[in-house]
Amino acid sequence: MSIPVVATEVDLTRENAVFRKVVRHIVPFLILCYVVSYLDRVNVGFAKLQMSSDLGFSEAAFGLGAGLFFIGYFIFEVPSNLILQRVGARTWIARIMISWGVVSAASVFITNEATFYAVRFLLGAAEAGFYPGIILYCTYWFPSQRRARVIALFMSAIPVAGIFGNPLSGWILDAFHKVGGWQGWQWMYLLEAIPALIVGVITLFYLDNGVRDAKWLTDEEKDVVERALAEDATHQTVHGKVWDAFREPKVWLMCFIYFCFIMGQYALTFWMPTFVESTGIKGNFAIGVLSAVPFLAALVAMNLFGRSSDKRRERRWHLVIPSLMGAVGFSLAASWSGSTPLSLIALSCAAAGVLTCAPLFWSLPTAFLGGTAAAAGLAVINSVGNLAGFVSPYMIGALKDSTGSAAIPMYVLALSLVIGAAAVLATKKDVVNR
Repeated sequence: MSIPVVATEVDLTRENAVFRKVVRHIVPFLILCYVVSYLDRVNVGFAKLQMSSDLGFSEAAFGLGAGLFFIGYFIFEVPSNLILQRVGARTWIARIMISWGVVSAASVFITNEATFYAVRFLLGAAEAGFYPGIILYCTYWFPSQRRARVIALFMSAIPVAGIFGNPLSGWILDAFHKVGGWQGWQWMYLLEAIPALIVGVITLFYLDNGVRDAKWLTDEEKDVVERALAEDATHQTVHGKVWDAFREPKVWLMCFIYFCFIMGQYALTFWMPTFVESTGIKGNFAIGVLSAVPFLAALVAMNLFGRSSDKRRERRWHLVIPSLMGAVGFSLAASWSGSTPLSLIALSCAAAGVLTCAPLFWSLPTAFLGGTAAAAGLAVINSVGNLAGFVSPYMIGALKDSTGSAAIPMYVLALSLVIGAAAVLATKKDVVNR
C-alpha cells in the first residue's frame, strides 16, 4: 500500500518544481507590468498637490476627474477581455500598455476641468481589460489551489508602486518644477508614461499565449501543468457562453463584494498624499516618502495572507479578517488625523487590510468560473467592482467640500469594508474553498 503513496509524493514534488519554474518566468514580468499600470493610474493623486492650485480645481472636481477613469474602464472592460481571449494575451496586453502610455503622456496638455475629465476617461478606456486580462491569463497557467499566492505576488505591484512611485512622483514634482516652462506635474505625467511604452513593446516578445507556446518548458513540464489545469476545471461550475456569466447569481454577489473592497483601495491610492499632507507634512518628496510607509505594511500582509490561504485551502476568513483590519484602520485614521505618527499607523493598518483583500478576493470567482464565461465573468466583476473607483474619490471630495471634515469619508469607507466582509460570509464555503 505504500507504493502509490510514494508515487503520489514524487508526482507532487515534481509538480511543485514545475510550477515554481512557471512562477519564476511569468510572475516577475506581470508584476513589472502592473507596477507601471498602477503608477500611471494613481499618480494623479500626486499631481493634485500642484495641479489643483495651478488649474483651480475644487476637491469635488478633482475627485470626479480621478474617478472618471473607471467609467471608461467600465464601458470597455468586457469587450477588451473577450478580445484578449480571441487574439491572445501577448498581443492584446501589449496593445493595452502602449495605448495607456500614449494617453497618460497626453495628460501634460490638461488645462481645465473639461480636458482633465476627458483625459481620465480616455486613460480608463485605454487600460480597460488589463487587470482582468492578467487574472484570466493566470487561470491559463495555475490551478485554483495555487492561485491565491500567485495573485498576491502579482498584486504586490500595488504596494511596490506606492513604495517606489510615491517618492519618485514627489521628487519629480519638486525637481522638475518650471523646467522648460512646464509645471512639475506635467513632467511627472510625461516621465512616468515612458515605461508603459517600453514594457508594452517588450511584452510582444516575452509573454506566451498559453502553456503549449512556452519554449522555456519541456514537453513533460507542459504535460504536468496541463494535467493540473484539467483536474481543476472539473470543479468549475460555470463554463459555456459569454451570457452564462451574466445569468449567474454568484457573479453578481462577487461584483458587490469587490465593489465594497475597491471603495477602500482607491480611497488610499488616490488620496494618500493628501491624507499625509493634512497631518502637517510639507514638501512633496517628504510626503512621497511617508506615503510609502503604509504600502510597506501592505506588501508584507498581502503575501502572508495569500500564502496562508493557499496552504489551508480556506478563502472566506482570509478575506474577512483583512477587510475588518481595513475598517479599523480607516476608523482610527479619522480619529488620529492630528498626529503624523499615529495617522501613519492607522493608514498602514488600512492599507494592509484593503490591499490584501484584492488578491485574495480573486480566488473566489476563479474557483467556479471556467471557459468563455470566465473571460466575461471576470471582466464583469472587475468592471462593476471598479465603479467604486469612481464613487470613492468623488465621495471623499464631495464630503470634504460639504462638511470640511476628512473624518466622515473615513467612517463611510470603514462601513463599506464591514459590509463586504459580511457578504463574503454569505458565499458557500464548499464552492470557493479550493
